[in-house]
Amino acid sequence: MKKLKKLIALLLSAAMMLALLSGCGGTTTDADTTTDADTETSDVADADTTDDADANSTDATGESMSLPYGSDEREAVTLTVFSQLANWSGNQGGWGAVLLKDMFNVELVIIPDTNGAYSTRMESGDLGDIVVFGSNGSDYSDAVNAGLLFDWEDEDLLQNYGQDILANCATALEGNRELNADGAIYGIGHDYATSDEEHASFFYTWDIRWDLYAELGYPEVNDLDDLVDLFVQMKELEPTDDAGNPTYAVSAFPSWDGNMVMYVKSLASAYYGYDEMTLGLYDSETGTFHGALEEDGPYLTALKFFNKLYQKGLLDPDSMTQTYDEMIAKVQRGGTFFSIFDYMGSTAYNTDAHTSEGKYMASLQPTEATNICYGLSTYGGNRVWAIGANCEEPERAMEIINWLYTNDGAMTIWYGIRGLMWDYDEDGNTYFTELGQACHDDPTYDLTGVEWTSPYTGNTYTLDGTFNDGMIQINNTTWSQSAENSDSVEGETFYYSGWASQIGDAKSEIEQDWRDYTGTTRNQEYLDAQSYTIIPSTNYSESSRDPELDVIWSQVTTTIKNGSWNAIYASSDEEFDSIVAQMISDCDAYGYDQCIEWCENEAATRYALQ
Repeated sequence: MKKLKKLIALLLSAAMMLALLSGCGGTTTDADTTTDADTETSDVADADTTDDADANSTDATGESMSLPYGSDEREAVTLTVFSQLANWSGNQGGWGAVLLKDMFNVELVIIPDTNGAYSTRMESGDLGDIVVFGSNGSDYSDAVNAGLLFDWEDEDLLQNYGQDILANCATALEGNRELNADGAIYGIGHDYATSDEEHASFFYTWDIRWDLYAELGYPEVNDLDDLVDLFVQMKELEPTDDAGNPTYAVSAFPSWDGNMVMYVKSLASAYYGYDEMTLGLYDSETGTFHGALEEDGPYLTALKFFNKLYQKGLLDPDSMTQTYDEMIAKVQRGGTFFSIFDYMGSTAYNTDAHTSEGKYMASLQPTEATNICYGLSTYGGNRVWAIGANCEEPERAMEIINWLYTNDGAMTIWYGIRGLMWDYDEDGNTYFTELGQACHDDPTYDLTGVEWTSPYTGNTYTLDGTFNDGMIQINNTTWSQSAENSDSVEGETFYYSGWASQIGDAKSEIEQDWRDYTGTTRNQEYLDAQSYTIIPSTNYSESSRDPELDVIWSQVTTTIKNGSWNAIYASSDEEFDSIVAQMISDCDAYGYDQCIEWCENEAATRYALQ
């Protein structure tokens, strides 16, 4: 069937496609999909279709836009997306489902890597139609070696259906080729940039409740102990949130834990300037590897910070059991004073309602902290977009990945539908529409009843669900947010905080207070003036572990995660020390030293590639 479709594709013009045969997995999911994913009925909104949609329609500015996809002329298909990064199980919904249906006549079923899904799908010999790996390490290489990924150059797939990737991301494609022993291309890395001369936006932003900090007289914050003392004082000023519930310094959740507890390793990275790597943290300046259980090392120091918060009633007691959605709802109603990430801090909290009341979250990095940021990479990052070898419709899968690697596709991942939620003005400056700004300020913004007319097909749709519901639930990126967006004015990047439309006057007195105190106008500018380490981009790929070490690894990482959470909830320093000692003893018994020896070898390999 693939050979037949290749022949047909070569005979057609690039602007048109013949109605294709059945899609990847057909128009319904297969039995394996129904087992692994919650295949609820999709909430794709109804469309008022026009039979004679022009092949050339208009964008939000009234200018002609060509119709590159022609979904009306193709059979509807359902693609299974197995994503190791996804936090969603089931059908893609909301505005994202509407857009994909309009452009490609495709519905996506998302399968996350939970409950051993990767191993199960590897054993079945079918990873899915679109496959997203959390890293280009052993899981990816095992899939390549098992023949479970589609060769992007086979049947001229990349040449015919990945033209934008081929034209703009050649280095990233060659970077993937270098990872594979057979010299083939099986995917492409995330966070791609055409230049490595600049560094990416800061990932860790050190957000605190600035209004409370100002009310306390701007006390010095030199280290983590000073932060704890600051949060004690903030709790005294504001003991309850907008709904009358108790406030905390931090509200966490466990679902993003990997080899270690996510919040702990993230704080360690942001404080010491070391990058998370395998089973510890990596100092890119010296090549030194700091294992998670290193005495007085970065991970255990950060772990003690969270225990101090708990002992003082400053850590949300639901942190070990709650979901991301439950956590972010608390942030949005003022239940936290601090976040290491802006999207779990200032982005969620700084609504018009809060700023009008003089409340505000903004960056404040401790003076002894050395933050990290990542060098832009022409190879792309280590998260891989791929296509399953058994995909019956690799052309459609390739088209979607290719579109996500266009400027519009990348912008859609972060900000929604062009023309409805964001666009470019007559000078080429990127801006949010009024609706888009509302969605950006509050990702739970309800879009029910909002109408969108497609510039591709001319169809009009009535949306439903929240903005978050419609976000592309694959949960991976393509272009780096810090890369220059060639569709916008020269020098403007994909990241919203640097847009001319966003850097105006302060929107409130309390924001102006932060600007006056820091001498900067936005958090990225402030963080760029603090101490930080740039983690250099390389084409390093984590090596495979042998099966015996993999068993040890699983036992050790499970023990570290469980032991870390137990230590966080210790009611005294003595109990904390006892739990950590037991965690170390248990890991040593499993073979922790073998894991660390492997990690140190990996660190040496990575350092040699810098």
